[in-house]
Amino acid sequence: MLAHRPIYLDCHATTPLDPLVLEAMLPYFTEQFGNPASAHQYGWEAEAALEQARRSIASAIQAESAEILFTSGATEANNLAIKGVAEAYLAKGRHLITVATEHSAVLDPCRYLQTMGFEVTILPVQPDGLIDLDQLTAALRPDTVLVSVMAANNEMGVIQPLAAIGKICRSADVLLHTDAAQAIGKIPLDVKAMQIDLMSLTAHKLYGPKGIGALYVRRRSPRVQLAAQLHGGAQERGLRAGTLYPPQIVGFAKAVELGLANLETEAARTIALRDQLWQRLQVLDGVHLNGHPSQRLPGNLNVSFEGISGQALLLGLQPVVAVSSGSACSSTRTQPSHVLTALGRAPELAYASIRFGIGRLNTAAELEQVATATLDTVRALRTANLASDLTSAR
Repeated sequence: MLAHRPIYLDCHATTPLDPLVLEAMLPYFTEQFGNPASAHQYGWEAEAALEQARRSIASAIQAESAEILFTSGATEANNLAIKGVAEAYLAKGRHLITVATEHSAVLDPCRYLQTMGFEVTILPVQPDGLIDLDQLTAALRPDTVLVSVMAANNEMGVIQPLAAIGKICRSADVLLHTDAAQAIGKIPLDVKAMQIDLMSLTAHKLYGPKGIGALYVRRRSPRVQLAAQLHGGAQERGLRAGTLYPPQIVGFAKAVELGLANLETEAARTIALRDQLWQRLQVLDGVHLNGHPSQRLPGNLNVSFEGISGQALLLGLQPVVAVSSGSACSSTRTQPSHVLTALGRAPELAYASIRFGIGRLNTAAELEQVATATLDTVRALRTANLASDLTSAR
């Protein structure tokens, strides 16, 4: 066993379970283990816990409890939202709009729908990662049924202007879906003020358990229709079959409650740590920040380094820090990040990128260690590459 573990800076991939979340979950593994659908005391206890959790999660985004459907995670929620709307609104049209920097859990369902005869417009982003609202407006058509725009990007942390997007979509009578997996509990979310119709959520990016998520579905003004994508039971208003899992759902709600209780202070703390790291890295030449400098998640820093291999940098940093080059769902990819190339980054620069995901447990002392290790590793790799180039030129 290693004498010490690397500093964990991959909080966009996942986060550790908060001890208070585990404490809330434990009774539902052993003492209150009933099936929430059962008509007896054990079932009623589980059902009561689920409904309290539903209220807590709804409150976090200014929704109603009946508008929260539990899923296995944000990927399932995205699929249910996108495919469910597409199937339910066939009479209106077969056109959807999304963004080039979306997670594959949004882009892949859209590509699937294209094979089924739907048309998908994929909007580009500006060099700072934000969409152009005029381009969105121009892309809307009479047969557009859904716009899907991520609240906060999982790689570069950029926060899209959801309120402005919601206003545009509502004026055009088009539904708006947002993947808020990275945003919940980190930035304020208000489905009413932002005029969002569907919102995908997950627990494990917020110190909650893996394997549990939710989909917000607006019930009035307008009432959103969905076609079920998972059949086999009447759970979740018949839109998502399967026995609900009380321990995970209770843990999800507790994680959200804890995140909201400390949202402002934790955001300020992680922004300070992020800025500390970025300031240290800028002593290097050829260092590029990916995404908007301030309109991004508090704990996100995505940086490209000229003249090195990103994989070599990751390997060099492994003894000191656990980070990634992008989405954990694409960690084995052989192509550069589609998010960074959408910003206009050249493939070789997109390959040489690191996503630092700062979290609740990180300290200023740790960030100083990470900065020093990163500077030393980048300099060593550049020196080695220069020596290799000189040898090849002889």
